[in-house]
Amino acid sequence: MRVLNRSMPVLFVAAMMGASSAGGAQAQEPQKGGTLRILATGEPDHMDPALVGMVPSNNLMRALSRQLISYEASSDPNAAIKPVGDLAVEVPQPTDGGLTYTFKLRQGASWNAPSGPRQITSQDVKRGLKRLCNPHIQAATLTYFTALISGLGEFCNGFAKIEPTAPAMKKYIEENDVKGIETPDAQTVVIKLKERAGDFIYMLSLPMPAPVPVEMLDYVPDSPDYRTHFIGSGPYAIGEYTPDTSLKLVRNPAWKADSDPLRKAYVDTIEITMGMQPDAIMQQLQSGDADLAYDINVPTAILATLIANGDQKLTAMSAGNTNFLFINTVSDNNKGALKDLRVRQALAYAVDKAAISQQWGGMTVAEPVGGIFGLGVLGHHKFELYPSPSAKGDPEKAKALLAAAGFPDGITLKMPYRNKDMEATTAATIQASMARAGIKLELTPVSPADYYSKFMTNPINTKDGNWDIAPVGWTPDWVGGAARSVFQPQFTFEGAHQTYNYTNYNNPKANATAAQAINATTPEETAKLWAQVDELVMADVPVVPLIANKNPRYRSEAVRNFLPYALGVEGDWTNLWIER
Repeated sequence: MRVLNRSMPVLFVAAMMGASSAGGAQAQEPQKGGTLRILATGEPDHMDPALVGMVPSNNLMRALSRQLISYEASSDPNAAIKPVGDLAVEVPQPTDGGLTYTFKLRQGASWNAPSGPRQITSQDVKRGLKRLCNPHIQAATLTYFTALISGLGEFCNGFAKIEPTAPAMKKYIEENDVKGIETPDAQTVVIKLKERAGDFIYMLSLPMPAPVPVEMLDYVPDSPDYRTHFIGSGPYAIGEYTPDTSLKLVRNPAWKADSDPLRKAYVDTIEITMGMQPDAIMQQLQSGDADLAYDINVPTAILATLIANGDQKLTAMSAGNTNFLFINTVSDNNKGALKDLRVRQALAYAVDKAAISQQWGGMTVAEPVGGIFGLGVLGHHKFELYPSPSAKGDPEKAKALLAAAGFPDGITLKMPYRNKDMEATTAATIQASMARAGIKLELTPVSPADYYSKFMTNPINTKDGNWDIAPVGWTPDWVGGAARSVFQPQFTFEGAHQTYNYTNYNNPKANATAAQAINATTPEETAKLWAQVDELVMADVPVVPLIANKNPRYRSEAVRNFLPYALGVEGDWTNLWIER
């Protein structure tokens, strides 16, 4: 999934880390009870775990739903992206040459079923994986699972032919099997892969493959009836829900604390109020009339003041997002100048990354970066192949490279940008820093709605040279071992154009190293190999990395035990408590 800009979290998935946290006073003992009050601009994109796509919804799913694998809520960046057992007793080591994973389920983990609490079983796990490709709405991450789990692709091909009604979909799920998912007993799930994948465990931490009770097959996925009859496995259940207005979570009577090592569930209720404006949300958080924001970052205008005052209620967390300039090596503009490595290197030296960082709020929330992987992704490391003093750019080095490439008088390039919020001012900053190096930018504003959907993803615009460099962004689909979801969609080409690899960039050596990284089974080896991939890609300069973003979050004075939950990029609702 792609979050194409820090302020527009679409299809996300993703991740946390590199957190800059001021912490805050904590009570000596956890305080049970009370209500966590959350304000939102809009409502969750989905309440069906299989269909969740936006980052804030991961926090909701943390409260309502459990996965085989998840993460501890932790202020330790390494601990927060280490997969641990959730419904699974532990993270299993693969067997059969890395192709087989065997999961043992926790006793006592139960559904809040209409007939009373019922143990979650291996059949529920299998049902959840099958349901990923229902013909009504497929999970956004489906292709990761069909590419890996043996037989799932064939199952999904058949499922696509079924009428998208609840009875027809239920019949298909219950009467057809997936050869790569075995359930030898009620508490054991065996998943067989088509190829080794060290990041498979991380994929299972996403909400989408969560187990599903059979009763939920009676409803069309995420329909009003589905939401009304939702059966959960987390510490909270849906209480009252008014679309676009409010959502109240209450305690799940089937949840047992001793069956859940990751969630303490201190508060009694969680109330989400929707339809709020960002400024109003911040005002209520600062006054103590609310506790957390659901779907906004701290506005940039307020951020500087909070940082300057050392406000202990401010925390910055990364979703693994990076912003960079994609370089058009396809068009023949300027006699194909951008196909010359020296010209691309000149661009890398010219940009004043420090100025861009400052515009976005400074190092607390926007760190200059030299590679394609963001904070919290195994493979991210501090390196810069095109360094400049304090990341302010080296215009003289850029001019020398342009001259060597045959452009002693500089060059003129076309740069579109999303005409929205910080992106307009960032474009102006890029334009000014390029000008110091003799590179003239002709800026073209594009509406936010059209920038990716109609302009950047249209290969004709690339081939015809309607842009030369373009600011874009990317967020990985999960946390930790997520480099595959950054590298493959943007920096590989196998003969068929990929939507977000705008120039069909490809590096065979990087691909070979990435294959090794995907097969690696330890975090240390995974990180080492992906770091090599990063440097191999950046030696070609297909992009100029700008900043790695960290999302500024704010909480009320009443919030205690604020511990980041990696997938939600927010304090874990299920582990904080309220002290009023």
